[in-house]
Amino acid sequence: MHIHILGICGTFMGGLAVLARNAGHTVTGCDAGVYPPMSTQLEAQGITLIEGWGVEQLDLKPDLFVVGNVVTRGNPLMEEILNRGLPYTSGPQWLGEHVLNGKWVLAVAGTHGKTTTTSMLTWLLEDAGMNPGFLIGGVPLNFGVSARLTDSSFFVIEADEYDTAFFDKRSKFVHYRPRTAVLNNLEFDHADIFADLAAIETQFHHLVRTVPGIGRVVSNGREAALDRVLTRGCWSEVERFGVEGGWQALPAEDGVAIDERFAVYHNGERVGVVDWQVQGEHNRMNAIAAIAAARHIGVPPAQAAKSLSTFRNVKRRMEVRGSVDGVTVYDDFAHHPTAIQTTVAGLRTRIGRGENGKHARILAVLEPRSNTMKLGVMKAQLPASLVDADLVFGYGAPAGKDALGWNLAEALAPMGDKAQAFNDIDTLVKSVVAAARPGDQVLVMSNGGFGGVHQKLLDALSARPTAQARGVA
Repeated sequence: MHIHILGICGTFMGGLAVLARNAGHTVTGCDAGVYPPMSTQLEAQGITLIEGWGVEQLDLKPDLFVVGNVVTRGNPLMEEILNRGLPYTSGPQWLGEHVLNGKWVLAVAGTHGKTTTTSMLTWLLEDAGMNPGFLIGGVPLNFGVSARLTDSSFFVIEADEYDTAFFDKRSKFVHYRPRTAVLNNLEFDHADIFADLAAIETQFHHLVRTVPGIGRVVSNGREAALDRVLTRGCWSEVERFGVEGGWQALPAEDGVAIDERFAVYHNGERVGVVDWQVQGEHNRMNAIAAIAAARHIGVPPAQAAKSLSTFRNVKRRMEVRGSVDGVTVYDDFAHHPTAIQTTVAGLRTRIGRGENGKHARILAVLEPRSNTMKLGVMKAQLPASLVDADLVFGYGAPAGKDALGWNLAEALAPMGDKAQAFNDIDTLVKSVVAAARPGDQVLVMSNGGFGGVHQKLLDALSARPTAQARGVA
């Protein structure tokens, strides 16, 4: 089959393209932004890419058009597909029918931590010799790719609640029909398509309705929203994590930091110990959710806990981009206030608070560019989410598609002199570099490329006279 993918350069659709190519299909695609690294990754797979939405692409005469949710009515190529009555479907529906059908699907859903938990779960299966297929909305460092197709019966997928396509407003994950479903957490997000939290809970309820009676739902027991979802109806076994009587992450022994070593308990019984380098309470929750899900297909918890010692996390999750003159620059995908808070708090735990205010400083560099953040729905939560940072440098893009619909400086004003707002990246970089001193941790948070600010920071730090004197440049 020849499929032509509209919106191929998105993380999900690009992963789908790789899976389709691995399955033996001829794959071509188009997007409004065909550029590295996604373009080079896809071209290396033998996938022809076309820039833009020109109607001449119909001359390729594919058997099917697969449409990403970036495509809207008014798109010239899509309009001509509709006018001519040509066959089309959504990415999630094609995936469900052509890749996931017949597989034991393990799906990880939730507002936060989907990518990390999906990566952990995939690694637990891989380390157990199960050779799973997977599709993840990021690049797990243990694999180096975001998607692969294998002959295994198991397939692990990051289950996104965002809508499917312009013609299918259900969440993507209703197409996946998992036998094992992880519900990591649930908060209000995606304000561009959901009116309120109740609307998202309804979509999660639809997901739960697709889990078979022989399946299992692994749910965060601390989340009232998820309890409401399950109360609306659940026909599968439920295991909860993060609470007594379920799965827990507790100190392994006295005097040992729980961030470095923790014990896994199930129904009050100690079943494994995790030694690792991944920080934060949120990641311990991700870990026990992954261990619980892996147990459903036969991976012993003790073995899964041991496997996590070799888990290398995900690209753009507290990824160190470089260190110059004692200043370390991190890259993280955090963009929702809750994710920002847990990311900053996790780094604070790692580096410590020190005594009498003398501690390694965190310089938070933030770009609130998600659709929800651009709408300003959560702007009031930003100051509280950044409380563990010592200095905050916010970037609000100037006029254009990434511009904020609200005043970032006003939103950060409750933080006083601790926070500054910029609408020019180069000016922001100069301010960060002027403030940075040896020992500082510069934490860059954005769900986009942020104008290459990470390398700009490292280059500017290297050019400082202090760095040159130390022989860094």
